[in-house]
Amino acid sequence: MPDQQTATPIRQTTSSIRPFLPALLLLFIGSGCAALIYEIVWFQLLQLAVGSSAISLGALLGTFMGGMCLGSLLLPRKVSPQQHPLRVYAWLEIGIGILGLVVLFAIPWVDRLYASIASFGMNGVFSRAFVAALCLLAPTLLMGASLPAIARWVESTSQSEEASQEGISWLGFFYGGNIAGAVFGCLLAGFYLLRVYDMAIATYVAVAINFAVGGLAWMLAERAPYTPSPRASQPTSFSLSGSPIAFTVIAISGMCALGGEVIWTRLLAMMIGATVYTFSLILAVFLVGLGLGSSAGALIARTSRRPLVLLGWTQLLAMFAIAWTAYMLAESVPYWPVNSVIASSPWFNFQIDLVRAFWTVLPPALFWGASFPLAMAAVNKTAEQPDPARVAGETYAANTVGAILGALAFSIFLVPWLGTQGAQRVLMGLAMVAAILALLPIIKAAASGHKTLPAVILILSIGGGIWLMRGLAPVPWLPLAYGRRAITTTDPGEPLYVGEGMNSSIVISQLPSGRRYFHVSGKVEASTEPFDMRLQRMLGHVSGLVQGDPKSVLIVGFGAGVTAGSFTTYPDMKKIVICEMEPKIPPAATMYFGAENYGVLNDPRTEVHYDDARHFILTTQQKFDVITSDPIHPWVKGAATLYSKEYFELVKQHLNPGGVVTQWVPLYESDLASVKSEIATFFEVFPNGTIWANNNQDNEGYDVVLLGQAEPTKIDVDKIQKQLDSPSYARVAKSLSDVGFASAIDMFATYAGREPEMHAFLRDAEINQDRSLRLQYLAGMGSNYQSATMILNEIEKTRGLPIDLFTGSQVSIARLFDEMKR
Repeated sequence: MPDQQTATPIRQTTSSIRPFLPALLLLFIGSGCAALIYEIVWFQLLQLAVGSSAISLGALLGTFMGGMCLGSLLLPRKVSPQQHPLRVYAWLEIGIGILGLVVLFAIPWVDRLYASIASFGMNGVFSRAFVAALCLLAPTLLMGASLPAIARWVESTSQSEEASQEGISWLGFFYGGNIAGAVFGCLLAGFYLLRVYDMAIATYVAVAINFAVGGLAWMLAERAPYTPSPRASQPTSFSLSGSPIAFTVIAISGMCALGGEVIWTRLLAMMIGATVYTFSLILAVFLVGLGLGSSAGALIARTSRRPLVLLGWTQLLAMFAIAWTAYMLAESVPYWPVNSVIASSPWFNFQIDLVRAFWTVLPPALFWGASFPLAMAAVNKTAEQPDPARVAGETYAANTVGAILGALAFSIFLVPWLGTQGAQRVLMGLAMVAAILALLPIIKAAASGHKTLPAVILILSIGGGIWLMRGLAPVPWLPLAYGRRAITTTDPGEPLYVGEGMNSSIVISQLPSGRRYFHVSGKVEASTEPFDMRLQRMLGHVSGLVQGDPKSVLIVGFGAGVTAGSFTTYPDMKKIVICEMEPKIPPAATMYFGAENYGVLNDPRTEVHYDDARHFILTTQQKFDVITSDPIHPWVKGAATLYSKEYFELVKQHLNPGGVVTQWVPLYESDLASVKSEIATFFEVFPNGTIWANNNQDNEGYDVVLLGQAEPTKIDVDKIQKQLDSPSYARVAKSLSDVGFASAIDMFATYAGREPEMHAFLRDAEINQDRSLRLQYLAGMGSNYQSATMILNEIEKTRGLPIDLFTGSQVSIARLFDEMKR
């Protein structure tokens, strides 16, 4: 950085700063906007390499926030106070923009590096964190340094305590502006840049914002005088500058804030649909609360003589706000009479979803937002020589450390161990502890016989909090099972099992008829309904019989285990590999679907990898005769990575010669554009691909199976029927007949189309690629539609008689084509 230009020393006061406040606010808004765009883009890109499991997300979040924490601590110690803070800020923003471009172009190379490292078995949490740090540490260090950098200029150089306190309060106000920018960046990226364009365009927009902010900061530095404050000495140690209690309280506040965000995002996403738009809305509302709270806290901190006590009362109010949110999510929001299917446009549903997010998440976020400026004021009050950069940096670092611990502890440990009900009780308990720590002066004063009323209020509040904790109700099983469809489900049956895991919530229910349903995070993923059983067996047997003699298979997603179990019937099967993200799913499914899945979990040929399937395929050197995928719905955030062109290419690379891949594509809760994208992307990699239809009990469209091979597909109907008639394939034949396929002709009569016939149909389809993941934005717009039959009709309009696909006797082929026509 260039040295500070010589200028006439002018002692600044907060009144001389006021003319620059609009420009300073604009700096923070722009910086926050760019930072959130980067966070969304980087997380999406890096999840392609390290996976999207809770462990992987923890590594990404820990690295991102950890870098910001280090940046806030290092700047006061590594950058001289003699440098003009606005020029420092300008260099930071320009540096973030440059590194943003570097990360965009470097991530594909880093992906390859990680795949090479992982091929040697080094794919644990530390290697994932290493990859995340390699990409994110440098830019996030600069992001974290921005607040303490600007603090050196915002803070008055007056020696009076009042001016110092006012300067600290302005920092809280600017922090609120930074969060306001983050809200805008979150919505801009989630609803426009990534929906209409791709991750490269979103990055270029963020880079442009960084450069604009850097240029504005540089121009301000030319006009704004600066004389280093006597307080702004450059420390050589990492000792804290203020009260350890204030740092502890703001750390606990950060822990509660991120822990609450983890819990409530999970629950709200189940209740209103886990699309990318839902996550953007929830994050935006949470940030709005933090921003409004921070601005209000800054106003209060400006005149407060006891900011630590006010910080304590804020934590106590946050405890009651946590109880409010927990109550609303258990007793109110699940029963709102909202039927998302009747909306003529998804934008109407977004309005309702926004209201539900505000109603639940906003109150606690307000108090957590107010905590930050109050904590800075408390640290400033107790510091012997309060340097504004150190005060801001260390307070921000303490809050960030707490946030990292909260995110990891609640997502990886507390929710799986205690469930969301117990985890919310822990949240309330932590807020209570923080309040007691900050309000110790009140307790001591009451013990000495002075000012007993505040202590009485405190004791009554703690008692009320404990009473609320004990009475905290769990989220009902119905929204955990049916999510956004809970209010319209007229015959839900009864729950047999309810479990909350690290990645998903699981419910197994049973109807009065005896039919069992397997629910994952608010969606029915499998059932013993005839059409669901047929689909699950088709995914196994269409691929197994077309391959001819499978010996090894990879199944993406355990579900109820029916697809995986179908491969236990093949006589020469040697290895059944299953990828499942949620450890609670296989044992729960085995308990209630063991007969339908042939006890596959306990089969000696089975090995289960609790990992993201894409991450497993990226890092394994194994090849398979069959890879079959029954992933989660494509409108669910993150699921589009299992429908991308690059993913299918990875799958193709892991097929043995003659190997077969099958992929599930739902027609329900979808629209024509999304289904076209899924089929066209699959056919880009498997140009010989075919489509097989699975209709519901009313013979209406429900879902389809895509089948692909590297080689041209040929299906010998007579040969396959001969296999099914042989004693060694008796279990395979029985497995098919149980779902209505009495012969090979019955099964292959479900043929619905293939790539050569569908060029015109797929002409306008968008290819889902890793750099765009367009499918999750397309599918998120159509997730409330019920157009399955219309979509299937459009597909089958392209279908001809595939004379060159099937071989066999003339009699068999004639029967097959007759069945297709019928």
